[in-house]
Amino acid sequence: MTPRVGDLAPDFRARSDDGQDVSLAALRGRWVVLYFYPRASSPGCSVEARAFETALPEFERRGATVIGVSTDTEAKQALFRDRCGLSFPLLPDGDKVIARAYGAVGVVGGLLNMASRRTFLIDPGGRVAHVYRVLNVGGHATEVLADLDRLRAEQPARASLS
Repeated sequence: MTPRVGDLAPDFRARSDDGQDVSLAALRGRWVVLYFYPRASSPGCSVEARAFETALPEFERRGATVIGVSTDTEAKQALFRDRCGLSFPLLPDGDKVIARAYGAVGVVGGLLNMASRRTFLIDPGGRVAHVYRVLNVGGHATEVLADLDRLRAEQPARASLS
């Protein structure tokens, strides 16, 4: 089942294509952009990844970590990183544990059991702040940045209501 806004985001621990241990729990206190994509090095996934890389300094300035996840192998992820010049973590999820926890496994382009194109914006407390199901790969990073700005501005107001 796909986590909804307000739900605690499912925790995960995985090794990225470049050997980093990445876990959601270790990122508490930071915003996290967890984006799933169907296939490393495909045209649409490459456009989306490069857009996130271009916007990465802006995400970092806002205290956000970007993580990409697909069901591709570590070797395919590493090749994708090199081809696109990416510096953020890419998680190979061949066993689909992370994708299933986020409801992001499905039929993509007629192929079964690939990661669906889906993004989760997770707040510093580990809760889902926004879910993107239908997106434009070229403008998606910009859309997430705008929502991150809006949600960060609302955060102090939410805390004072508690």
